[in-house]
Amino acid sequence: MEKRITVHLNNQPVYDIVLEPSFQRLAEEAECFTAGRKVCIVTDSNVEKLYLEEVKAQLSSCSRQVTSFVFPAGEEYKNLDTVRSLYEHLILSKFDRKDILVALGGGVVGDLCGFAAATYLRGISFIQVPTTLLSQVDSSIGGKTGVDFDAYKNMVGAFHMPLLVYSNTGALLTLPKEQFSSGMGEIIKHGLIRSADYYSFLEAEREKILSRDLDICGKMILESDYIKRDVVEEDPKEQGIRAFLNFGHTLGHAIEKLSDFRMLHGHCVALGCIAASYISAKRGLISHTEAEQIRNFIQSFHIPVTVSGLSSDQVIEATKNDKKMEAGVIKFILLNGVGEACIYKNVTEEEMREGLSHIFA
Repeated sequence: MEKRITVHLNNQPVYDIVLEPSFQRLAEEAECFTAGRKVCIVTDSNVEKLYLEEVKAQLSSCSRQVTSFVFPAGEEYKNLDTVRSLYEHLILSKFDRKDILVALGGGVVGDLCGFAAATYLRGISFIQVPTTLLSQVDSSIGGKTGVDFDAYKNMVGAFHMPLLVYSNTGALLTLPKEQFSSGMGEIIKHGLIRSADYYSFLEAEREKILSRDLDICGKMILESDYIKRDVVEEDPKEQGIRAFLNFGHTLGHAIEKLSDFRMLHGHCVALGCIAASYISAKRGLISHTEAEQIRNFIQSFHIPVTVSGLSSDQVIEATKNDKKMEAGVIKFILLNGVGEACIYKNVTEEEMREGLSHIFA
């Protein structure tokens, strides 16, 4: 059964998020954008083996010409060198402002492809075709694009909305276990910051989610997409409540950076959520028991709840280079309760050390 969400900006419809169990309706959904135009599918070496030919066949039926650009899989390739190679491919293929990019893959592919689309010829259109759980509920929605600069995550980027987000939920069946659990890190975060009912749904359906029941997973993705959509519509440029989506990210991004991006994004976010939950408990915003329950719930989805080889000083120093800094102050997201987040600008280094002590092995 088709599931569709429309994203609005300034009360005007901008793009649809479509959930389907396969790629069979991709041409039908994309044709109004791609007819008579060149399309470049941007993907990585992992996704290429699984889905590139199928997606190319779909888009070839509704486009003038389809090319592909494949780069090595991994966060370390989400950089300006890869974007430069993509620009070169587009120039040699004579892509103009009417032509379209298609991001086929996870968050790295979507972020990089979106950034290239935002900047090539001062901006061309693109379509998101996310294939990981994390990208289907998070990075493909909201128009944030970007690449890493040296060791600084997403330091170079732009807001650039897609024409369409087409999520094939059937792709979840080919995801490695660690990629699936990484996506669950962002999904649990959605419940924690915005919806106690959704958090309860995740608790009730945990076994079916872990077995990748596509009906239940489809409902889960749809609800996460609604949460992300609602926040993005209210605050498209992250001037206010969109910052709630950064719950767990301040410390999580620092851990991710210090691991040289060997740790998965969703796992690092989950670690950051645990630490932030204990900071919330230390302030009396939630109980210590609630913080412990959040930790145990995250662990029940096979997400790591400890990290080793790092010191508090290293992590805290890394947060000072975070792009979420504002006038030298970190906007830290804490919980006033499950489903209720709030921005605080006075979290101290001592509080961060306290939170980190609960995730250091």
